Amino acid sequence: MTPITIERIDLHPIALPFVEILRTSFGQDPFKAGVIVQVTTTDGVVGWGEASVEMNPGYGAETVGTTQHVLKNFLIPTLVGKTLNDATEVPALVRSVRGNHHTKAGLEAAIWDAAAKTNHMRLVDYFASFLPAEHRSRGQAVVGVSIGIQPSVEDTLAIIRKRVGQGYQRIKLKIEPGWDIALAEGVRAEFPDTMLMLDANSAYTLVDAEHLKQLDRFNLIMIEQPLRDDDIYEHSKLQPQLKTPICLDESIKSANDLRLAIELGAIGVLNLKPARVGGFSECLEIYRICVEHLLPLWVGGMLETGIGRAANVSFASLPGITLPSDISATDRYFDPDITEPPFVLNPDSTLTVPSGEGIGVEVIPERLAEATQRWAELNPYVD
Repeated sequence: MTPITIERIDLHPIALPFVEILRTSFGQDPFKAGVIVQVTTTDGVVGWGEASVEMNPGYGAETVGTTQHVLKNFLIPTLVGKTLNDATEVPALVRSVRGNHHTKAGLEAAIWDAAAKTNHMRLVDYFASFLPAEHRSRGQAVVGVSIGIQPSVEDTLAIIRKRVGQGYQRIKLKIEPGWDIALAEGVRAEFPDTMLMLDANSAYTLVDAEHLKQLDRFNLIMIEQPLRDDDIYEHSKLQPQLKTPICLDESIKSANDLRLAIELGAIGVLNLKPARVGGFSECLEIYRICVEHLLPLWVGGMLETGIGRAANVSFASLPGITLPSDISATDRYFDPDITEPPFVLNPDSTLTVPSGEGIGVEVIPERLAEATQRWAELNPYVD
C-alpha cells in the first residue's frame, strides 16, 4: 500500500434539512447537523469523512460544538504532517484523547477515504484488505427503513405501506412506554410476515420486563436497546426473560464492550454504528468478533449525508453483515444531498456500493457551502 502524508484538515459544520423529521423516544431535530471533515494529503488527494453528531447531546454526549473544539485543538494538531502506512494507524495516534468516538470516527473516515483513493481502490476493497480472503464485498448492502414515532397507529401503517411499496423488506419502528404493544398489534395485523424490529432507544427499565415479554408474540427480529444507553449488565438479566433477541446499540462502544456483552449473555444481535465505536478500525475488530461468535450483525445509521452513507453502505456490503442495515436511500432523507450520485433503492431492498475510488461519491462544493452557511445562520454563537 502507498502511504499518505496529511498536509491539512478542514472542517465544515453543516445543517441539512430533512425530507421527513424522525422522532424517537429522546426527541427530534428539524435538520441534519454534523461536521464534515476534509483531509488533504501532500499529493493533493482529498478524503472526506462525516462526524455524525447533533446540535444537542441526545443520542450521545458529543455535539457539533464539542466536535469542532476537540478536532481543532487536539486531534488535528496530532495528525497534520504525519505519514501513515494505512488508516488503521489512526486510533493509536489519537489515543491520548479519551472518548469523543463520533468525532474520531469522522476524522478517521476521511483518512480511510484518502488512503483508498491514493491506492486507487474502492473503500470497500480497502476494508476487505484487512480481512480474510473470503470477506470480499457482495457489491450491494441489504437495507431496511426506520420509522419514527407517529401520532397514531394508522399514521404508522400509512408510512409502512409507502415504504413497503418502495421495496423495503425490513421495517424498524421506534417505540417508547405507551407506544409499543398496540403499535405492534396493529402492524402485525396488516403485515404479518414483514421483517419487523422495534427500537426503544433506552426508554425502558428492568422493572418493565413483564411488559416487554408481551412483545414476544409478534415474531420480531429483535428489540433494540430497551434499557439504559450505558448498560450491559441489566440487559444480561433481561435477555433470559425474553424470547425476542435483544439488539444492543448505544451500549457497545468498543470491541471490549462487545466481548463483555457476549460473555454475560446480554446480546442476541448487534447494531454496529461506525460513529459510535470510534471509526472503521474498531469496526473491523468488532466485525471479526461477530463472525467468530456467529452473532447476527447489521450496520446502523446516524442519518448521515452521502459522505457517511457511502462509507456505511460499503461496510454493510461485507458478508459478515447478516441482517438488513439501517441505510435507506437518499430520497428518504435529503433533497438534495451534498453528494452525487444519490443512493437509490434496488428492487431487492439493496443499495449498490459505489464503483469509484474511495467512498465513490462526489461532494458538490456549492451544496456543502450552503449547508455550512445554514449552520452559521442557525447557530451564530456556536463555533
